[in-house]
Amino acid sequence: MSSIPSSSPLAASRPSATHSSYTGALIALTTLFFIWGFITCLNDILIPHLKSVFQLNYTQTMLIQLCFFGAYSIISLPAGALVKRITYKWGIVAGLAIAAVGCALFIPAATYRVYAIFLGALFVLATGVTILQVAANPYVTVLGQPETAASRLNLTQAFNSLGTTLAPLFGAFLILSAATAAVPNASPEQLEALHATEAAAVKLPYLMLAIAFLVLAVVFAALKLPEVKEDDDHGEQLPGSSAWSYRHLVLGAVGIFLYVGAEVSVGSFLVNFLAEPSIANLQEADAAHYVSYFWGGAMIGRFVGAAVMRYVDDGKALAFNAAVSALLLVVTVATSGQIAMWSVLAIGLFNSIMFPTIFSLALHGLGKHTSQGSGILCLAIVGGALLPLVQGALADTVGIHLAFLMPIVCYVYIAFYGIKGAVPARPAVR
Repeated sequence: MSSIPSSSPLAASRPSATHSSYTGALIALTTLFFIWGFITCLNDILIPHLKSVFQLNYTQTMLIQLCFFGAYSIISLPAGALVKRITYKWGIVAGLAIAAVGCALFIPAATYRVYAIFLGALFVLATGVTILQVAANPYVTVLGQPETAASRLNLTQAFNSLGTTLAPLFGAFLILSAATAAVPNASPEQLEALHATEAAAVKLPYLMLAIAFLVLAVVFAALKLPEVKEDDDHGEQLPGSSAWSYRHLVLGAVGIFLYVGAEVSVGSFLVNFLAEPSIANLQEADAAHYVSYFWGGAMIGRFVGAAVMRYVDDGKALAFNAAVSALLLVVTVATSGQIAMWSVLAIGLFNSIMFPTIFSLALHGLGKHTSQGSGILCLAIVGGALLPLVQGALADTVGIHLAFLMPIVCYVYIAFYGIKGAVPARPAVR
């Protein structure tokens, strides 16, 4: 059973179109979820790769996630205003074009082998992805029946997870494979040549992605998508002078902050964690293949969740998955070897429904404030920038194994949000 009732103004002023036109729009939007999942997860491959190229510690390496997810803190609210002004469709086109520029910047970054240029390219890329998220997530929730909004968002997010599942394989083949050419007892000149080769390994994959983003921008510019306008003259809207007036939205933003922070922290350290002698002692390229199990679990969980959550209360499903994720992390920290390896990889399955479920629960009842609410929730994705830095500092201080204690706190809060925090309360109109 969905937590979004049929009278929810999340669907305020739905497009006057047939269900078949909704289907076409949803299919087109699904490609966006796939490609931004792919590009986001590719960071998990960049982290060990650039760590080797620039000889970084864990904290320095997490600047990759700081620059990528930090863009959400700067761009999300302006993106919400931009999307409201130019419509969801043209917001998507703008996001795709900017993301293409960010991918193209990887070529000079690799050519000159400057870490700061890599970080700048990631920020530009993330700016485009942020605009895509602000436009596409609420658009999916309003293209169809409101009572199935969470299920529908889970389904599109499943294809996001398909992208995250394939990205490690893509990155292992085209990027990390360059790291296997290390020469024992290499001279400084040989090391310099090796690092130059490793840096250059990112050129082809990111050029391919730049082309893909540009093609999608042209396709979406040509598509005729249903127009959606938000208003407050339809259904039962909770009163509020702005999106910030809604307690369940604000608590949901905290949930998004902690969830993305936990997911990115776990995913960012998987390759290095699985390479630890006490865990699996894998080469980085081999460990990257196992990362696909983590993201593949999220994909399977979202396909299952899209069906199951038509009948199961969204909040209870969210709380259950968060509690299991916390328990799996306890097992990861308390054990070693194969048990620790598979318990941390299994977290992906239970991560599956969390982001779209928190997102849809938090937007319930916002009506004309839905775009602003979406911007606030995407702003909270900055958790993916800050919490990995915390885990990186912990890894440098107490070791990568004990650093996995940090995400446990995040999942405990998410369980609370599912049980109690997501229940809408009527805000005072100021």
